[in-house]
Amino acid sequence: MPSAVQTPFRGGYVPVTEEITAFDLPVTGTLPDRLNGRFLRNGPNPLNLEEPNQHLFTGEGMVHGVRLRDGRAEWYRNRWVRSDAVALSLGETPRPGPRFEGMDFAANTHVIGHAGRTLALVEAGFPAVELTYELDTVGRCDFGGSLPGGFTAHSKLDPRTGELHAVCYYFGRPDVVQHVVADAAGRVVRAVDVAVEDGPMMHDFGLTDRYVVLYDLPVTFSVAALEAGIRMPYAWDDRHPARVGLLPRDGDGARVRWFEVDPCWVFHTLNAYEDGDRVVVDVVAYDRLFVDARLDAGGPPALDRWVLDTATGKAVRTRLDDRNQEFPRIDDRRTARQHRYGYTVVTEELRAQLPRGADDLEDLPPEAFGAALLKHDLRTGGHEAHRFPRDAYAGEPVFVPADPSSSEEGVEDDGYVMTYVHNPDRGAADLVILSAQDFEGDPVATVHLPARVPLGFHGGFIPDTH
Repeated sequence: MPSAVQTPFRGGYVPVTEEITAFDLPVTGTLPDRLNGRFLRNGPNPLNLEEPNQHLFTGEGMVHGVRLRDGRAEWYRNRWVRSDAVALSLGETPRPGPRFEGMDFAANTHVIGHAGRTLALVEAGFPAVELTYELDTVGRCDFGGSLPGGFTAHSKLDPRTGELHAVCYYFGRPDVVQHVVADAAGRVVRAVDVAVEDGPMMHDFGLTDRYVVLYDLPVTFSVAALEAGIRMPYAWDDRHPARVGLLPRDGDGARVRWFEVDPCWVFHTLNAYEDGDRVVVDVVAYDRLFVDARLDAGGPPALDRWVLDTATGKAVRTRLDDRNQEFPRIDDRRTARQHRYGYTVVTEELRAQLPRGADDLEDLPPEAFGAALLKHDLRTGGHEAHRFPRDAYAGEPVFVPADPSSSEEGVEDDGYVMTYVHNPDRGAADLVILSAQDFEGDPVATVHLPARVPLGFHGGFIPDTH
């Protein structure tokens, strides 16, 4: 087992070193006046690059945010998520809040809004962390004492019920994963254990009207990686069979129906839905990943579809688009229902932008980012691309409805695609807002930020009505 690379935070991943607050941001173009809320994104931003055995998944989280209102970009803020260690490092008093199994971590993977809370999320059983509207840390959050364990990096909001679903795993309980449901008021009302083996990593899942879709794939907890000092000790395991499970949303863990699939790895789900006896699951999949616990070891990511036939018990996997891509998103109002459009970020251009020798970085994730966004039409099979300058790097594409305060679906691509993009001419980031219906055209608006936003992970637009 190779040792972990000491410094994966290079190139676009180099952390920023200060927290900034800036007001009245300059804008090129015209900001839609119905975009009232915050565009937030979380990602690893370590305080100390000299610490040994660093891993891209374990840098302290920093949330970046732009507040939009009435056609203006009112502010930009970036704030480290305060674990106790981060607070003490910054000379502050640790924040309150319950721990799970004594664990505390500056959540670095996602940031969401639910039941009036802003929550920074991370996986593997660590707690969620509540933030203020201005992104300062309130403290660790257990949903008002109702959460029985840790939480997850990826939750899914059912737009019809207002329920927030999660699938949580924890290395200290390798024989189960847990389906957790929080109601619209932010209280956990359901927690169901599902039996598994080997401690599989379940980074994401799918949700349909009747099912929770579980990915039990060959990346599992690795004692060898742990003994080698790797801070995210999960590795590809050829002995662990690949399967996808359908857990009834109202059923206990014994009612999961498993479907065998070819070995692969999935970080992220585009969406899942039911079509008669079939369950359709669109994902970004790798043939292999985490070989020897290395993030860069495995096949490139592509957009795939699983069709799980509940009548025959068979699963069929189809390649939808073979370009390297990641971070799939839809109009979240289509969650659990059939979707037509999806958005991803292209990755095949990333390595061409890296310094010579950067391909040797063990912890450089090939799935991370590129210089183009894709719009997929899953009905016609068509694609559109919006490209950025070669030395730019773009993050996760987030679809935002034209009227974010409306719960009505309307035309599925009537809205905007938003992302942070590094502007090489300024050496700082822009918040770029594209028209989803004129995807290849010029941006509707570009908000010019006063600082870099390093490459990171996930976030979204949280309207002021949430």
